[in-house]
Amino acid sequence: MTELSELKLTLARLIVESCEKDLDPASLAADEPLFGSGTRLALDSLDALQLSMALQKRYGVRLADSKETRRIFASLTSLAEFVAGLEARG
Repeated sequence: MTELSELKLTLARLIVESCEKDLDPASLAADEPLFGSGTRLALDSLDALQLSMALQKRYGVRLADSKETRRIFASLTSLAEFVAGLEARG
């Protein structure tokens, strides 16, 4: 398993746990949309807040810009790329 694949699985677990969803984290597809009523997870604004807090606690990052947050939370891939970028910077 590649480093990015491991990060995606870690983040999928974080999403499922922090948003209290009944879903196997390993079943979450990398490019599957995370938010919206038509998605499997059906995450909403409260879930976004819970996920933001979990990311802050685990990675020390605070997401302030709503447009940027929507882009980052679009899918597991976009979230993993964001976190990998944080880890690369330091």
